[in-house]
This record gives sequence, structure tokens and C-alpha cells, in this order.
Amino acid sequence: MADSSKTEKATPKKRRDERKEGNVFMSSDVVMIVGVAGTFYAFSTMFPGMYEAVGSFTKELIAMAGGLEDASGSHLGAVARDFIDVFIQTALPIMLISMGLAILATGVQTRFLFTSKKFTPRLRNISPIQGIRKLFSLKNVVELLKNIIKVIILTVILYVVIRDDFVDVVRTMDMGIARSSVYMLNLSMDLVMNVVMVFAVIAALDYFYQWWDYERQLKMSKEEVKEEVKQTEGNPEIKGRIRNVQRQRARARMMQAVPTADVIIRNPTHFAVALKYDMEKNAAPVVVAKGQDELALRIVKVGEDNGVTVIENRQLARGLYASAELDQEIPREYYSVVAEILVKVYRLKKKLE
Repeated sequence: MADSSKTEKATPKKRRDERKEGNVFMSSDVVMIVGVAGTFYAFSTMFPGMYEAVGSFTKELIAMAGGLEDASGSHLGAVARDFIDVFIQTALPIMLISMGLAILATGVQTRFLFTSKKFTPRLRNISPIQGIRKLFSLKNVVELLKNIIKVIILTVILYVVIRDDFVDVVRTMDMGIARSSVYMLNLSMDLVMNVVMVFAVIAALDYFYQWWDYERQLKMSKEEVKEEVKQTEGNPEIKGRIRNVQRQRARARMMQAVPTADVIIRNPTHFAVALKYDMEKNAAPVVVAKGQDELALRIVKVGEDNGVTVIENRQLARGLYASAELDQEIPREYYSVVAEILVKVYRLKKKLE
């Protein structure tokens, strides 16, 4: 039974790991019904040729047996060769078709997975306790009920078919071999088709049950999901600390660039943007620092301590903070406004000088 604490859907990694271990869902009933239906259809299609080949071999064998005075090696070799030829013409194609259909039905369900992990011996597979648990597992109970239903359905179908055709079946003893064989083949095919139709419904239900049970078994607990995240992406706490350190270092570098700014545009207490314009390197002023609330006040304080001109323009400060990126040139729509401010700043510096 699945652990009641496992309430989370399996992650893609869990699914990949289970697939590598060979744990995929598959309905054996689907494999069985595809194999039976395909094999009997192939048999009915090939029956005339098979009947002719077996009949010819039988006649040759009887004729040879009647004319033999001793069973020499050459005669036995000829019989063996004829038998192999008949086998290749009749039984071998049916066997190959049956095998191919089973492989195809299995491969489609498992996406043609092949792994040697299932063949590796495991101690838990031979554990008596595990064996007892599996014996009383939900899956085995469902399999038992399913098999009982199959037997009951098969018995009912056999009874109905034999009851309706019992007299005709008895009369086949008075028919020729060819006619009785064709009749019995048709009767068998009717029986198989009835069985296939009913069992196809069971196979479809079993397929969805196997899928549901597989998904149930794959479920993970919240702790398992967290642990997997830690393994694949790293510990969230450590990653958070790393991001904090990175932000602190970036902020320290930014504050070191404030004294080099030409002007700081501020919105009294909420926003501050420090700009620097180097006509030889840049086509427009560059944002060397920006901040909000406490950080904005720190930028203004560092700027004032280092003689950087601070201009109060609420709308411009808010707009630059929202649209201008750090270490990038300001957006084109702010060129004229900032240019006017820089001209005033340069004039003021010249006067002070």
C-alpha cells in the first residue's frame, strides 16, 4: 500500500529515475488481447495454405511409410527436411507474428524501454516479509479478482457457443476432413472474437488501473520533494545566503561609484538616481547608482559628502528609477530633461571653481 504521507505528484526527476530502474506501468492484459486477436486473425488468413502444406506432408509421410522396408538414415533425413519445410511454412510465421505482436504491445506501453536492472538479483525480492506483503497487497487482490472474472466470463462464452452449436459440432464426425476443419475453424474464430471483444473491455479497464496504481506508487511526500530540490538545485537556504552576499557586494560596488557621479536626482526621501556623463565613452548619461527609501538616503549622503550635486525632481527621479537600468544609459525620453540639469550643474561647478 502507498504511504499515506505521500500526497505530491511525482517530479520529472523521480519519473526518470524510476524509468531507469525499469519501473514503468504496463497492462499484461493488453499484451495478451493484442497477441491473441492478431495471432488468430493471422491463423485464419493463412489456414488454407497451412492446411495444404500439412496435408501434402501427411500424404507423403503415409506413402513413404507404406513403401519402406527399413527405416534407413537417408529416409529419416528426408522426413526431417520435409518436416522442417512444413514447420517454416506453417508454425514459424504464427510464432513470429505472436512474438512480434507481444513485443509491439509491450513496447508501445513502455516506450520500448529495455533495462538490465530488472534482472539484477535483490535481497528484498527474496525476503519472506516482502513476499507476505506482496501477497496481501492491493495489486494482488485486484489481479485475483480480475482472473476470477476472466474465468467466469470465459466459461459463460464457451457454454453459450457450445450450447448453440453442439449438434453441428457432433455432426462434423460425418463430414470430410476439409469441411469439418473449415467448420471448426469458423466456430473457433467466432469463439475467439467473442472472447476478444469482452476481454478487450477488461484490458482497457486494466490499463487504466495499472496507470492509476503506478501513479499512486510514484507519489512523493513533501519532504521527499524538498530533498530532491536540494539535491538538484542546491539548498534553498544556502542559495538565499549566496544571493544576499551577491546583492551586498553589488550594492557596495554601486556605493563606491556614487562619488564619481555628476549629479544625483532625488525624490526627497523615496528615490535617488546618480548619473555620470562621459562624452568620450557614452552617447548619454549612465546610471551609476540608484536606490529606494533607506538606500536612496545613503546615496544622497555619500554624494553630498563627496561634493556631488543633488537635484530634487520628484517626477524625474521616480521615472529614472523605474525605467533606467544600473550601469546603462538613460532612456531616450529623458535626454532633454537630464541635459538641461547637467548644463546647470556644469555651470554651477565652473562658478564654484
